Amino acid sequence: MRSLLAAVMMFTRLPLWRLVNVDKRYFADVIKFWPLVGFLTGATTGGVLWLAAQVLPLGVACVLAIIARILLTGALHEDGLADFFDGFGGGTSKEKILAIMKDSHIGCYGTIGLVLYFMLYYALLSSFDPAMIFPIVIAADCFSKLCTAVMINTLSYVRKEEESKTKVIYSKVRILIFVLVGAITMIPFFFLKDASFCWAVVPAILAAVALRFFFKAKIGGYTGDCCGASVLIIEQVFYLGVLVIWCRYQFLF
Repeated sequence: MRSLLAAVMMFTRLPLWRLVNVDKRYFADVIKFWPLVGFLTGATTGGVLWLAAQVLPLGVACVLAIIARILLTGALHEDGLADFFDGFGGGTSKEKILAIMKDSHIGCYGTIGLVLYFMLYYALLSSFDPAMIFPIVIAADCFSKLCTAVMINTLSYVRKEEESKTKVIYSKVRILIFVLVGAITMIPFFFLKDASFCWAVVPAILAAVALRFFFKAKIGGYTGDCCGASVLIIEQVFYLGVLVIWCRYQFLF
């Protein structure tokens, strides 16, 4: 239970630290609960989108939903995505990549990457029927975090603990734990409009595998920025998969 609270504290801005004190050792064990935090962030994003779409144009509702998630997470993953683009876009060696990602200033690659990311995110969210978006958003959020957690569990952290932004190195998780957590994260899939949408997990998994080998080849492991970037990239690939299936569904029916 303490590790779950630590996961919520680490991956959101909810001030739970005011209510309960969680020892630092529990934060090293949060990776197994990371996908479950997706229920909170996904429900917030999808809920705001659905509610706002009842009284506002869909485009405005999508922007409000994105803002709500950023406020809830403190743009934690978006910060990692920007550093990811800057590091791997401008770095030519492992040392250079890590040095650039460590720099708190955003560069050209990071700026362009974030602009393109938010454009794609907005376009994807606004492409769906608001009546069906809620379970899709939760499924995407949970599953992208599950894929990322499993992926980094197979890699080594490439920095020293004191160099980490969170000052924590994640502990390795047994496969059985991921199987149990994965089963829970499958719950939103039962509420999707059509069972064929579940096929969107295939490109998402392939994206996670590709990122895993990319990180291994470029820097020999992962960093916190790699984690944040992976969540968002895998999530967008999942949305793209659902949208392709949705467009085909619309064409057929």
